[in-house]
Amino acid sequence: MDNKISFITLFKKVLFLTSMSRPAISVITVLFLIIIVSCDRNRLYDESLAVSDQAWHMDSALVYSVEVEDTLLPHKFYINIRHNQEYRYSNIFLFIDTRFPNGNTTRDTIECLLADKQGNWFGKGPGKIKDNSILIHEGIRFPRKGEYKFRIIHGMRETKLEGIEDIGIRFEKMN
Repeated sequence: MDNKISFITLFKKVLFLTSMSRPAISVITVLFLIIIVSCDRNRLYDESLAVSDQAWHMDSALVYSVEVEDTLLPHKFYINIRHNQEYRYSNIFLFIDTRFPNGNTTRDTIECLLADKQGNWFGKGPGKIKDNSILIHEGIRFPRKGEYKFRIIHGMRETKLEGIEDIGIRFEKMN
């Protein structure tokens, strides 16, 4: 009985949409796209890269290129980490090499906490995969316009780190 009701409801919705004029469907589509795009208008850069075979080798660097035009506006800097239940630690150490547009480089060591002392994951997501968006720094101002390259490797004691699926970085404008 429930399947018939669901099918009839779906059929009525399809009939309603097909009875709408093309301009009305176009307006609805444009509004939907504007809503989706405007929800993340503070984003300067957001990219995650997959770790091959869910085992991150300590020599495997993940590299991100960020094009910066505005040197006055402050930004928030996030590290995004996706891991599964196979990850054995409550934290992860990362080495982040930053190459500035003028060729200068810096290295930062960052510890990201992924679980509390009882072993409960901080990340969100149902099931075995957890997504973490960790605020690393607030109020960053880029000193120069141009391309910044960020190179990330893990700083854990294991050569191959199992359970890490993706690592990403995100810069968003502060209001």
